[in-house]
Amino acid sequence: MEKLDLSQLDNEEKALEIRYVVAKYIRFWPWYVLFIILFVTGTYIFHRYTVDEFEVTGSLVIKNNSTPEARILDRSNIFNSGINLENDILRLRSKNLAKEALKKLHFDVEYFAKTNIKDIELYDRSPIRVEVDWDHLQVTDAPVELEILSNETFRLRQVVGGFMDFNRVQAAGDESVFDKTYTFGETIETARSKFRVLLVNPGRIGDQVIFRLVNPSALEDQLAKSIQVNTVNEYSSVLRISTTTKVVEKGRDYINALMQAYIEYDLNEKNKIQENSIDFIDEQLGYLEDSMKSKQRELLRFKVDNKLLDVSAEFSSILGKINDLDERSAQLDYQLRYFEEIRDYMEQKSKDYSDVIAPSVIGVPDPLLNGLIQSLVTLSQDRRKLLATVNENHPEVLKIDVQMEKVQDALFENVVNLIENTKKQRNSLMAEIRTYDSQFATLPESESEYTDIFREYQLRENIFTYLLEKRVEAGIARAANVSDNAILDLAKQGTLVFPKKTQNYGLAVALGFLLPFGFIVLREMFDDSIKDQRDLKKHFMIPQLGVIGYSTKETNKVVLEHPKSAVAESFRSLRSAITYLASGKNTKKILVTSSVSGEGKTFTSLNLASAMALGSKKTVVVGADLRRPKLASYFNHTEKVGLSTFLIGKVAAEDIIFPSQHQNLYFVPSGVIPPNPAELLQTPKLKEFLNFLEERFDIVVFDTPPMGLVSETIDLMRLFDINLYVVRQNYTIKDHLVMINDLFNNKQVTSVYGVFNGILNSGYHYEGYNYGYGNTYLYSQNNKYMYNYYGDDLETKRKKIKKAKKFEPWKAIKNAFRIK
Repeated sequence: MEKLDLSQLDNEEKALEIRYVVAKYIRFWPWYVLFIILFVTGTYIFHRYTVDEFEVTGSLVIKNNSTPEARILDRSNIFNSGINLENDILRLRSKNLAKEALKKLHFDVEYFAKTNIKDIELYDRSPIRVEVDWDHLQVTDAPVELEILSNETFRLRQVVGGFMDFNRVQAAGDESVFDKTYTFGETIETARSKFRVLLVNPGRIGDQVIFRLVNPSALEDQLAKSIQVNTVNEYSSVLRISTTTKVVEKGRDYINALMQAYIEYDLNEKNKIQENSIDFIDEQLGYLEDSMKSKQRELLRFKVDNKLLDVSAEFSSILGKINDLDERSAQLDYQLRYFEEIRDYMEQKSKDYSDVIAPSVIGVPDPLLNGLIQSLVTLSQDRRKLLATVNENHPEVLKIDVQMEKVQDALFENVVNLIENTKKQRNSLMAEIRTYDSQFATLPESESEYTDIFREYQLRENIFTYLLEKRVEAGIARAANVSDNAILDLAKQGTLVFPKKTQNYGLAVALGFLLPFGFIVLREMFDDSIKDQRDLKKHFMIPQLGVIGYSTKETNKVVLEHPKSAVAESFRSLRSAITYLASGKNTKKILVTSSVSGEGKTFTSLNLASAMALGSKKTVVVGADLRRPKLASYFNHTEKVGLSTFLIGKVAAEDIIFPSQHQNLYFVPSGVIPPNPAELLQTPKLKEFLNFLEERFDIVVFDTPPMGLVSETIDLMRLFDINLYVVRQNYTIKDHLVMINDLFNNKQVTSVYGVFNGILNSGYHYEGYNYGYGNTYLYSQNNKYMYNYYGDDLETKRKKIKKAKKFEPWKAIKNAFRIK
């Protein structure tokens, strides 16, 4: 015997369960399609009315510009590169640098094309250019509409928001300039405005342009905040500078101008030392030039007055030595004044050394002094750059302060020593000069006086020539200066960052599916009603005897008036099952009940009795629901006599049995509603009535009250051969089945069978299970046999086939949208 593979059966069961779940939710596909269409349409409208935003990027190389002396004095900085990218990042995002970049651009006026859809900024494509006098009071952030009337004239109007204008509240403009005609190039001046409009692109007559003045201070703040600066990677000194803009060209120009302004700022800081030196030399040259001209005039006048052409050759060598000593003494005085200025700077304990002149300019050949001052000036510049973006308590500023204190201490000690040495050298020179001066005492008075004047003139001339040389050297050094930083990549193109259209459409499709799916899942979770046969099998322990389809007919007597319908066929199937169960009895007594009202007890009782009657069985249906009687209304019976009047003894049994319009079918109405229906149904008169019916009818069907609401139905069930418990799809609550399950498990009731009523054609089935009793049975996967014998007539079939070929999507969607 072949061994059964249980694991294979489990796998098939899991696959079947998955297909069931998929089929259960896929039937709501019209909702998914509808929501996806709505979300995709909403996304399209959002994109249509949203201004695109782009990211524009450039890159900048930051090089090492710290001096070796600074790294030696700061031991913590000996082994690193000396590059502090945080400082450069803060500087690039500062308002001061934004201000310098904006000087190169025309961002103080924004130009827009007139459109009802969304704002389209023209930037450099604008046919006009507005020049604003910012020294005058201006109305900012107020849009103004300009219409080009001709190549010479234009008109200004106030902008009025349209129906689809969702912009922020706009500032009020200068009403005194509106609705007037102006000439291009004319200065428009009022108490609140002063500007002029230039036509840069002639031939655009009739064009309408909206422009808006932007406050420069607000613009600086806005652009400074919009800049994002990041390092390309951890080990490089390349900064990636980016901004988000609605116009690629505008963002590109600003990024490039910002990088250029940063390089110029760095170069200006480096040139500041040479510029201070040149200014100092120019100042000294001015004094010397005036003094030298005065001595030159005095010398010339002395020669004319004393008729003296030349000094004796005897004293020429002595005069040359004196002149040389005087020149050296003047240079020492010059250096001494410089050293004393440096000392005064050091005594003030200042943090700003940008005005200190380099020793090389003065001619001091001391490399240590030159290196210390250069380090101090560099640190001072870095500190000033940092303070443009942070406060004095910032860690980087405090770090620079510590380095500056170390350099200051070393520099102060060095300057004090230089001052002492210079004074000693000067005193030695003055002693030599006095020795040579004593030799001139032997000269005649006129020659001696001439020599003194000539010496002073020659001294000034030599110093003037020396300073001219130093000025040329400083100018060459300034011209040779280049920035330590460089632009690696200019900003060129932009990348779309908002809205992300592909992502948004994908999100719209996902939301369009998930939103109705989530709602349906939640609805399924919180809906405690019986959904289908699988759900019924899980919560209903009683054997299921039959399935009744949902009737769309306008009558309750479906079996009698529409015998070829699918619902009538389902009752015939139920009839067959009951006949098989009670085959040993001559008279079959059937009780029909349910959990609550509205589940189709009376409908089931009436049509089951009708099916029995059509089967040549003499059948009577009894309306035993004495609380809410309905059976009499189905037969259009209006008499008040019925079961209740019999039970109280007012009429005989044969007086409450009424024939219907159909053969073999009789009915017993409920009668008047009594005050004690439970007690009446438990009297011996009921058993007497049942015996009476058994003697005269083949089938007796009792329509009883709902079992979940009243107590007498349980007692009645023991008197009948077959008890049918009606459960209605999407109506019966699962908790309502607990009572009948307990009664059945405890064997308090017997011969109980379930009837699943009101099955809708839900349209999902698989592997032979059809959930939703339809109007057809499919006996072939190829749909060769589409209709059973009990279906509609041939002409009706043809009409349905013809209608199916003519697909009407709106009706199909409408039917699919029915929440079942």
